[in-house]
Amino acid sequence: MKDLEIQGFGRVWFLVLALLGATLAPVRAQTTVRLDSAEAQALRRHPRLRQSDQELAEQRALKRGSFAPANPDFLFSAPTGERWAPGVVQTIDLPNVYRRQAQVAQAGITLAERNREVSRASVLRDTRLAYLSLQFTEAQVRQLAYQDSLYQALRLATERLFAAGEVTSLQRISTDAEARQITVQRQQAVADQQAAQRRLGLLLGTPTAGLVTSTDLRQTGPVLAQTGAALLGSLPAEDSSALVRSPALAYATQNVELSQSGISLVRARRTPALTVGYQNQAYENSVVKYRFQFGVSLPIWFWTYRSQLQAATARSEAAGYQLQTQRLELSTQYQQALADTRKFSSSLTYYEQTGVPQAAAIISQSQRLFRAGEISYLVLIQSLNQAFTIQNTYLTTIRDYRQALVELNYLRGE
Repeated sequence: MKDLEIQGFGRVWFLVLALLGATLAPVRAQTTVRLDSAEAQALRRHPRLRQSDQELAEQRALKRGSFAPANPDFLFSAPTGERWAPGVVQTIDLPNVYRRQAQVAQAGITLAERNREVSRASVLRDTRLAYLSLQFTEAQVRQLAYQDSLYQALRLATERLFAAGEVTSLQRISTDAEARQITVQRQQAVADQQAAQRRLGLLLGTPTAGLVTSTDLRQTGPVLAQTGAALLGSLPAEDSSALVRSPALAYATQNVELSQSGISLVRARRTPALTVGYQNQAYENSVVKYRFQFGVSLPIWFWTYRSQLQAATARSEAAGYQLQTQRLELSTQYQQALADTRKFSSSLTYYEQTGVPQAAAIISQSQRLFRAGEISYLVLIQSLNQAFTIQNTYLTTIRDYRQALVELNYLRGE
């Protein structure tokens, strides 16, 4: 019975290989996009960056109005009681107030610029992760298509051999279960690929485009191992040094500076202001009809300025605590990303040097031994499952490693 089983599967082995080639053929033409092109397109079209641009334009417009004296008072009075005469009175703050207002406006512009850098880094990270997700699903679909075609051919062969009485019912059920499981996994991978295509398309402004990546994820493994090792070797030992270029940290730091400028502005506004006027104070036939008037505007409503100063001080302290919180959160995220990078670096090294070559050897030798009649069908299935598990884990390791690197570079401002 065993010899008949081996011979039966040997006869259908070439049919299996033919089905593999047919299954892996491309179905339809799609739009190929490279990572650098996707990044450039996302930076041009993402609404988050457009929002940041408008916020920056708002702050620049506010700075142009930082010299903002109070509105003049146009008056009509009758100093002699005989007729109405026009006049004007203008209150002007001391130059220090306008200088502080300009400093606050400039700090607001810098904060808007820092916010744009945060938005840019976030868009790049989202685009890179979306592109990686599409690469991973494409590799999964290719891998599962290979497995599915193999198991479907084996299932059909098993049905024929079972009808001929050459295999047992257990072998028939086992083959059918394996084939159905792989088919379901392939269908799920195709659905994940379509979702990844749409997710990347939304970032690029083309949600309905059938996007495909330009590089097979599996082919990026050797280069990834080299670049990751070089990055880990160049990282500083202290978190503060590694995060010095973080856009989020720069934004929080600038927010502290803006709040401190607000304190200086409130203090400057507590000083007296000058009042000048030009008013008719004489009869119509007077030699000098109009006369200048000068005065001082005193900040006597002290509770108003005291409340404003307390609010500005509280705002500055809150910004300082926000900076500390941001630094703590970034350090925690950096340590996690660094640990993930090192962990997946070791895993990738194993699969590159040992796991993947062993998987290829298992597939090749199991096929050769099966065709030669030296192993049974069950041993063949077990060997193929072991090899496919190694290959699938290799793909997952590449994805996880690149995700860790993307997060690490995002935190470092790269």
